Amino acid sequence: MKRLIGAASVALMVFAAVPAQAADKIVLMLNWYVYGEHAPFYYGKAKGIYAAEGIELEIQEGRGSAATTQAVAAKTADFGYVDVPTMMRAAIKGAPVVATGVLLQTSPMSAMGFADKNIKKPEDIKGKTVAITPADSMTQIWPLFLKKTGLKESDFQTVAGDGQTKLNAVINGQADLLLGYVMDQSMKIKDATGKDVYPIKFADYGINMVSSGIIANADYVKANADLVRRFMSATTKAVEAAEKEPKAAAQSILDANPKGGKIDTLTQGFELTIPLYRTAETKSKRPFQVTDQNMTDSVNLMVEYGGLDAKAKDNPKAFYTNDYLPKSGS
Repeated sequence: MKRLIGAASVALMVFAAVPAQAADKIVLMLNWYVYGEHAPFYYGKAKGIYAAEGIELEIQEGRGSAATTQAVAAKTADFGYVDVPTMMRAAIKGAPVVATGVLLQTSPMSAMGFADKNIKKPEDIKGKTVAITPADSMTQIWPLFLKKTGLKESDFQTVAGDGQTKLNAVINGQADLLLGYVMDQSMKIKDATGKDVYPIKFADYGINMVSSGIIANADYVKANADLVRRFMSATTKAVEAAEKEPKAAAQSILDANPKGGKIDTLTQGFELTIPLYRTAETKSKRPFQVTDQNMTDSVNLMVEYGGLDAKAKDNPKAFYTNDYLPKSGS
């Protein structure tokens, strides 16, 4: 009996000495400094959603979608959260990157100014001054917005500068509007001034383009298929959880980064992001399930107006895959 007990004790000791399988360390680089749109990633980490998939997630702020795309292409970040059309421009030039999930399937691009200026429709832009950042994604699509709405360049003045200069121009009254994202620049202006901003959304005038999504190095995806599936599963669940608790999701940003903004505008910014997750075609689907038609339309628009090489139209599916997304209900 003693020998049996002794053997059992040794077996338990050996079992206890075997460490639990280590979590996979993953770096997700954002498109920019943290703002409300990024809430699901922080919420998923805080709620243990990534840990449940065996992932130890590190979230890094970015310095623009182009820079994040370069980091993913060079494998200095495992995944990136970027403007997908920006990623397309890099991919068509040979960068080995692919979108493993497109989250924002409706464009957040807008022309926005203080609500009290009562600029609420394209006609109201006439005679005003618009602040732009040359060569950014919004300025490239701006001519299409003008065409769709019947505006001409001669109908308004423009001032140009980098992202902060553009914000300052509206805040200081040097410009009436700026080109920005409905959930980003509008919240920065409100943080700085306390005043509400009204966005004239490009999407409301027939400009149907995808926006932000998850990207990875194509070789990394092939070599780590199971990990990519687990990451996309966790991120899908994180988005779904954050949608249900917007303020708690926004708070998770501040818990991780106390200087990441103000809870009211982070929450409002995230709430403005949620409607961009789905189109009429994907309203009953889980996040990231972009349609082939949406991507094809986006590629065509980018070729015509966004400086994307025309050969991109030959194979729009080269830029994205839905193969690593969780199935419905899983």
